[in-house]
Amino acid sequence: MRQTTIISKVDVIGHIWMPSAPAAYTYTLTAYDVDNIRAYGDGHLTRDAVEHWLSLNSGDFQSVEDFSVTIGDGEFDSPWSSEDNEFTFLDCMYGDDI
Repeated sequence: MRQTTIISKVDVIGHIWMPSAPAAYTYTLTAYDVDNIRAYGDGHLTRDAVEHWLSLNSGDFQSVEDFSVTIGDGEFDSPWSSEDNEFTFLDCMYGDDI
């Protein structure tokens, strides 16, 4: 028997509080989180709604500079605003390992 698991996530880059340094993190979204994001978008999943959710749920960051989001199986996807931000995420998360 084969089973498929769909994971919704938000990859984030920004600056943490202390020391003020660039950082990256991946938030794994629960169904509750996705429902809240949808509520912030008046029933729709939008980049602005995800940004609003991040402003309320990313307390480890003093600022979120960019993010990439995948919700459901193609239900909503939004890439990084620039390729450089994706590289920053990869550098922070994996360093020289990639």
